[in-house]
Amino acid sequence: MQDVVFRRKVLDVVAATQLRMCVQCSRCVDNCPVAIEVGDDKYNPRKLIMESFLGMKSFIFGQPAPAEGFPENFNLWGCTVCDKCDEQCPNNIPLTEVFYILKNISTELGQAPEFYYTQAKTIAENGKAIPIMDAIKRRRSSMGLAEELPAVNMNEINTILEATELKKVLK
Repeated sequence: MQDVVFRRKVLDVVAATQLRMCVQCSRCVDNCPVAIEVGDDKYNPRKLIMESFLGMKSFIFGQPAPAEGFPENFNLWGCTVCDKCDEQCPNNIPLTEVFYILKNISTELGQAPEFYYTQAKTIAENGKAIPIMDAIKRRRSSMGLAEELPAVNMNEINTILEATELKKVLK
């Protein structure tokens, strides 16, 4: 079933400068390191783009794992945002921008991988992706660096979390 609001959200990014259409050339798939590594039957950026352009929201979100050992929604979260697909697209479709939108929607739906929420919570609590631990202090000291780092301005972190609405998602 087509979701018109979802389709418009995706196409607004693509049509920001001019309407660009996917011609199904498969260059994005043929050059995607993830699709090459795991196989395009498990991760296929071209298929994801077409489903989003057609407004097929239910085909993108909440999908089961494509195979044993793969997380749910791997069709979406398998993208490493390396931009190789953007570089290869003959129509200059901003594929990774579309993938950002899709990942944000997935997060809002509570369907992001658990590591994503864990990492975001760590940043919200510490202001850093990896909090300073004794092992890090020892390593810094062994390199001649100060063990202590300047305090993180948590007000700035909270401003960013509020502006991006990530605080709502983390609750």
